[in-house]
Amino acid sequence: MPTSLPGMSITEAGKVLQTMDRQLKQFPEVERVFGKIGRSTSPTDPAPISMVETVVTLKPKNQWRKNMDWDTLIAEMDEKMQFPGMPNIWWMPIQTRTEMLATGIRSSLGIKVFGDNLKTIEKTAVSIEQALQQDERTKPYTRSAYAERLTGGYFIDFNIDRDKIARYGLTIDDVEEVLMTAVGGLTVSKTFEGRERYAINLRYAREFRDNPESLQRIRVPTPKGAQIPISQLAELKFETGPPMLRNEDGQLVTFVFVDVDKLGIVDYVTIAQQVISETVNLPQGVRLAWAGQFQYFERAKSKLMILIPLTLLIIFILLVINHGSMTEALIILMAIPLSLTGAVWLLYLLDYNLSIAVWVGMIALAGLTAEMGVLMMLYLDLSYQQHKTQTGLIEAIVTGASQRIRPMLMTSLASFIGLLPILWSTGAGADVMKRIAAPMVGGIISSLFIVLLVFPAVYSYWKEIRQPPIR
Repeated sequence: MPTSLPGMSITEAGKVLQTMDRQLKQFPEVERVFGKIGRSTSPTDPAPISMVETVVTLKPKNQWRKNMDWDTLIAEMDEKMQFPGMPNIWWMPIQTRTEMLATGIRSSLGIKVFGDNLKTIEKTAVSIEQALQQDERTKPYTRSAYAERLTGGYFIDFNIDRDKIARYGLTIDDVEEVLMTAVGGLTVSKTFEGRERYAINLRYAREFRDNPESLQRIRVPTPKGAQIPISQLAELKFETGPPMLRNEDGQLVTFVFVDVDKLGIVDYVTIAQQVISETVNLPQGVRLAWAGQFQYFERAKSKLMILIPLTLLIIFILLVINHGSMTEALIILMAIPLSLTGAVWLLYLLDYNLSIAVWVGMIALAGLTAEMGVLMMLYLDLSYQQHKTQTGLIEAIVTGASQRIRPMLMTSLASFIGLLPILWSTGAGADVMKRIAAPMVGGIISSLFIVLLVFPAVYSYWKEIRQPPIR
């Protein structure tokens, strides 16, 4: 999704689009390329002529070049598609559409600049764009950054002279109706072709309205039947202005689109906030807001701050109800943070960043670890009750723990073997599923060792404190 500055002509936009498509098609991994510039006839797609959307369909992975992966391919494409004044944004088509509909942001990260003056917020947005691309702290991780230009659109205005039209008995409405019909077009009827409907639009042919000289020759009929050229009634002027206006929270707003590379969104925002606060001077009345995926992260973070403690509390209450002892419930809960060590190490080895999917996997791991702890605690209690009058505490615990190795292995390995293939899965949704399964796979291994080795020791220590050891 490259974006150009406002003011590009339709002819030039078509040439640039075709050149981009040809260069993308040269990559061996590309099957076909389809580019679109501007907007369709649908009012739900308010895309300016400066916005390009190119869908690149790739061949199956087994037909790619040797040792070629997704990140390397995107880096090569981005390097080749460096057109002057047209920064690139690389994203999945469906995700791009949903993000644009939900937040208006067409990149992984966006910065909203709010204010009351178009020139002020545009200047601030351009300063942010330059700071992110030039500062050494954000430059390595900024694939592209583009601030919307709010005052770069080109327009043709007809300034109607009231004195001149009055001489011919015309009104402002008479002249504007001719302009709207001749240049913009007027729908006069519809045609029905079976189930299809087509509007009949009446206006001048293109050769009579595609240049300023032709526009000045547009004829305006007078009440007396004379045909007066529009040049004798109005002045044709070229003006610059905003190609698009955005309004949010009762203020004007412009966007800075940022395509992040080689770093997590949250880590990038932390660095970028520091860069902006040190290098960009925000005028009075201008404020910033971070949008895109970071907005989703903040929203999910606030919910997780409630859900995670609530989940642990529910587990604790159920354990207390089941065992009738707060101490035993706390011992079982102790295994949950210790089991996260395996999850953290596997996430590190797979180079996964913390995300919502990872946290969902950790919540599921907490429940699984609690289940294994309940299983071990149950049989430790049974063994202790059966052997406390016949043998010592250590022997009772060893007997109970050793007899539960097979059930524990069956419980953990069933989940482990079932989740392991997800880590090698590909296709739609695989990225999310991998990040849900990874903490569970790593956590099962560590929780198994903790429950089998650490649990009996903690149980023994608790029983020795609670009552003297059996001799």
